[in-house]
Amino acid sequence: MILAKLAYKSLLNRRASVLLTLFTIAISVMLLLSIERVRIDAKSSFSNTISGTDLIVGARTGDIQLLLSSVFRVGHTNNGVSWKSYEYITSQRGVKWSIPISLGDSHKGQAVLGTTLDYFSHYRFAKKQNLTFNKGHPFAAINEVVLGSEVANKLGYKLNDSIVISHGMGNTSFHHHDDNPFKVVGILNPTGTPVDKTLHIPLAAIDLIHGGKASLKHEHEHEHEHDEHNNLVGHPKQITAFLMGFNSPLYTLQIRRNINQYKPEALLGIMPTVTLKELWEMLAIVEKILLLFSAVVVLISLLGMLTTLLANLSQRRRELAILRSVGARPWHLFTLISIESLLTTLLGCLVGSVLYYLVIFSAGGYLQSHAGISVNITILSYYELGLIGVIMAAGFIIGLIPATRAYFYSLSDGMSIKA
Repeated sequence: MILAKLAYKSLLNRRASVLLTLFTIAISVMLLLSIERVRIDAKSSFSNTISGTDLIVGARTGDIQLLLSSVFRVGHTNNGVSWKSYEYITSQRGVKWSIPISLGDSHKGQAVLGTTLDYFSHYRFAKKQNLTFNKGHPFAAINEVVLGSEVANKLGYKLNDSIVISHGMGNTSFHHHDDNPFKVVGILNPTGTPVDKTLHIPLAAIDLIHGGKASLKHEHEHEHEHDEHNNLVGHPKQITAFLMGFNSPLYTLQIRRNINQYKPEALLGIMPTVTLKELWEMLAIVEKILLLFSAVVVLISLLGMLTTLLANLSQRRRELAILRSVGARPWHLFTLISIESLLTTLLGCLVGSVLYYLVIFSAGGYLQSHAGISVNITILSYYELGLIGVIMAAGFIIGLIPATRAYFYSLSDGMSIKA
């Protein structure tokens, strides 16, 4: 206890250098915990890019290719799904809801997605969060469009602006559908998913801009609301893919098997959660890089602490010699220096943990809206506590180096006057 009290007062006496060392360790602990939290939650959020969807159905291709084209708008499928097959499959027992999607057009490099009003009701992201509107409302007419948040911000669109859709998914298009402009009626809140980079139009409008029989004119204003909803859907020849939700997981497995064995056309049904995990495994190098970065940060901070301790030790030779002169044994000095390094590391870990929570709390909303990472603010897990324990142990071991040097200091070494 006496040595611990002496170590505490010694740290207070050298508070400037100690605070610098403590701050370095705190920053490293904060970065380590933050990177670890982002790594874990990024993996979880990646798996929840689309949530609450039991099956994605499209033309038979690779599982990952279908996922990338239908969810991430990356690449495209060579074939589509006939509307007849869509209606037949979605009419099966156990189907709770379905969302047809049609891709292939764009606007200034941003994907255009044709769908139905069910998209805004049943599409989920992150932890089954539903889509919400920052401004406006879902499309209610065939010539209306709903923008993702990034599209609106990047291109500077606001409600009631007019937009012209282009054929093809590239940044440059040689065919614009100028005769069928769309009016912006809604802008979605940020989700951190590909939804933010997408323009949403009625499914029937896809058929219209490619020469279908539909019309932008309000020819059927006298029809019932149900019929107006059907006019937004239309009867396209084919769609890119469709999403499905079921009343029970048993229906998911049964209908998936039936889809993969469907004879009228070659179709593929994938479970997005499973395929997303497979895709993340292909990107495992990202996790390894983050872990390596964390280890380097901690190593640098510990080496900084060692440098500070050794520098202070050279300045404390007279102090240690005086302690020897009043009866302190070499092992007393060894223990004193060890306790000081341990206290510094402990305080650094505590401060770093507090900073970690402040950073996660303040940056959580930004990460969700701009990176799609849903950060969980929870107590430190056993794994994270283990990481702090490793830092404590490493700090103690680092402290043994100057402690050992202090052990071998002689009494005359500190008391003699050197030029």
